[in-house]
Amino acid sequence: MSTRDRLVESTRELLRERGYTGTSPKAIQQRADAGQGSMYHHFAGKQDLALAAITRNAEELTATAERELSSPGSPAERIAGWLRREREILRGCPMGVLAQDPEIIASDALRSPIAEHFDWIRGQLREILAEGGLDARLADTFLAVLQGGYVLARAAGNTEPFTDAVEGAIALLERATAV
Repeated sequence: MSTRDRLVESTRELLRERGYTGTSPKAIQQRADAGQGSMYHHFAGKQDLALAAITRNAEELTATAERELSSPGSPAERIAGWLRREREILRGCPMGVLAQDPEIIASDALRSPIAEHFDWIRGQLREILAEGGLDARLADTFLAVLQGGYVLARAAGNTEPFTDAVEGAIALLERATAV
């Protein structure tokens, strides 16, 4: 892995663990095993590096969601597959955690890739729901269940609330498609 990639990956991990304020350039450099000169050779500063990390999060999560949501099956099966995919639940959503960070949300540059990612998923879910003859507003419901499930699981210290929230949403989806 190149020094630039190590810096971005280290920043991704630290932002998820500590938030923007708690992620210092020194901590990034230590985790990436890179010197200050290397960091500033590749990035103008902490915000530039954070933007690269957030953008990479968005790209990876979008690619994963695209594979899951475009897989074979009915609209309900594709959405259920996306909701049930394996996640690091107790670490929180890589994008949702960032959306709760006041420093990130205060910056249009840092908030933008997060908003774009969620807007893209909303759009995909809306299309799939419409394809199945279902209310497209359910897209927001599924995103809220997913993000809320992360919060409940983290607060409880176990994955059961997340799993229950997801399975409850899938049960509602299945009932809606059976009507």
